[in-house]
Amino acid sequence: MKRSTFAVVRPRELGDSELTAWRDMQAAQPHLANPFLSPEFTIAMGEVSRAARVGIISDEEGIAGFLPFEVGGGGVGAAIGSWVSLCQGVIHRPGARFDAEALLKGLGLHVWAFGCLVEGQPWFQPYETLSQQSVVLDLSSGYADYAAELAKRSSKFYKSTLYKERKLGRDFGEVTFDFASRSADDFRVLREWKSSQYRRMGRADRFGQPWVVELADRLHAIDAPAFAGPLSMMYVDGRPVAGHFGLRSDSVLIGWFPAYDPEFAKYSPGLIQHLHMAEAAAGIGIRALDLGIGTGSEYKDALRSTGAPVTEGVVRRRTLGATLHKLRHEPVRRARRLILETPALYGAVDKMLRAYGRRR
Repeated sequence: MKRSTFAVVRPRELGDSELTAWRDMQAAQPHLANPFLSPEFTIAMGEVSRAARVGIISDEEGIAGFLPFEVGGGGVGAAIGSWVSLCQGVIHRPGARFDAEALLKGLGLHVWAFGCLVEGQPWFQPYETLSQQSVVLDLSSGYADYAAELAKRSSKFYKSTLYKERKLGRDFGEVTFDFASRSADDFRVLREWKSSQYRRMGRADRFGQPWVVELADRLHAIDAPAFAGPLSMMYVDGRPVAGHFGLRSDSVLIGWFPAYDPEFAKYSPGLIQHLHMAEAAAGIGIRALDLGIGTGSEYKDALRSTGAPVTEGVVRRRTLGATLHKLRHEPVRRARRLILETPALYGAVDKMLRAYGRRR
């Protein structure tokens, strides 16, 4: 393993040569093509979070990798944007190898917690505490091939969704779709739908946090070949009925914030919108639509072509600060892992949260 040196900077301090190296690393390795690993996401996080940092790892060959993170008190770090990010890890040169504890020491951290670690990071594997599968729609051969496979694999689901779209059109008017709406009103409506959904489900409202709204606005404003924040919207007779805000690279689209108007729930507008979105994404060269972890989601199971491992865990150095962190946080982490790994328990907790949401 090559001897490494480390530097920590704020995202806005990254220079052109560093950004070029970062993007070259992503381009060289398909598993790093996730837009949450792109410098644009990290830079946007730096604009809304004072805790945002980037660790730059170098060796005798030059820059070996980047670790975006957020730093808290006592040298405790977390993946950057961990409350909303769906992919985390080191962006690195092909073939690079790291020692996790040495990495933390070099960056001045006692602890680094991750929640959605990208695959192909063996240096973090000993610290993983939970492994799940994301839901991926394979669009690499085009939408027609994906739809044919979906019709074969989930025939009843597929036919039902197409029927509901036809009925929606008959009942309310022409169904239209925009893959990348620039409308501020559309974005406001989507956020309102999503906030209402969070409340109904008894979950924390992401858009109830001003920094999340600002982050989403900043990402929505980006529309470049290698990175964008597309707001996909479906309309009936010109009225928004379903939408999705996500991130894309030049080859991967991430499912992030889907929502729909509850008034149209019986037509499953969210499912119809997802099929339109997949078709439009394939049409611009997107090879995969990643909907994130599919625990307890019937619609994700139906749409799935394949999956990718997503892990969470925490790296702790052999220090007093790391030991104190473990004593405070490990019981909660173990309880959460038990719930996620036990379907019956997960279902009971989900039911309880939804009941709480309906009473609010």
